[in-house]
Amino acid sequence: MRKVLAVGALALAALPCFADEVAVLKNGFSVRHERRVVVGNVTRLYVTADGASFVDVPTAEIEHFEAAPEVPAASLFQTSSARSKSPLLAKDARNGAPGASVFPLGATFTRSNAIDLNDVVNTASGRYRLDPDLVSSVIKAESGFNVHAVSRKGAQGLMQLMPGTASQLGVPNAFDPQANVEGGAKYLRELLERYNFDLVKALAAYNAGPQRVEQFGGVPPYYETRAYVARVVRDFNRKKAAQRKVSASAKNTAVVAQVKARP
Repeated sequence: MRKVLAVGALALAALPCFADEVAVLKNGFSVRHERRVVVGNVTRLYVTADGASFVDVPTAEIEHFEAAPEVPAASLFQTSSARSKSPLLAKDARNGAPGASVFPLGATFTRSNAIDLNDVVNTASGRYRLDPDLVSSVIKAESGFNVHAVSRKGAQGLMQLMPGTASQLGVPNAFDPQANVEGGAKYLRELLERYNFDLVKALAAYNAGPQRVEQFGGVPPYYETRAYVARVVRDFNRKKAAQRKVSASAKNTAVVAQVKARP
């Protein structure tokens, strides 16, 4: 299954191959890969030796390359927090655009009074030291922001909690958006810690269950799970790229204003 984070041009320009290398990204994550080539304005990182699975990352988003540590080859993505033991996801949240909305316009839901889902996500993300953009990307993939969503397997609410999981997390009503996001964020944090902040494994476990991740030593060979992981990571990276673009534009505007103000 090919996991594509960005769509680039089709022409390939080969780069030297490096076995077991890590691409460290500007958003804090890193991608372990067997070899890499340039695909237009993105760098294609082959995460399996046979070339059947790869990730396309905008070249401008890559901070640097480094030798891969001795870890199981099943790990595709890791955060630098796994190496430094610092809460990288919380750091990314602080570096996000101030006051940025992580949900579509109008994503406000009603119980007895109106609830701003952005506030709910920001509060839960802060409590469990997660980037709110990551939590919102999970919600988008899980329920499409539908508070009353129910899956064929019985998962409920915004972050699609199974009844048993919701009970273990202390969520009495999975259709309560605040309780659901609190429980889902707590569970996501537990999974990230369980897998040493390997984002792909944590997302795969969120979708397919920890038992399946441990059974296969990584992302299970299920189309649904692999597509889910790629969808969440792609959406998360898109949000970060948009924030950087807005920040760069604001800086350019400020510089132009200063130049015009000069006598």
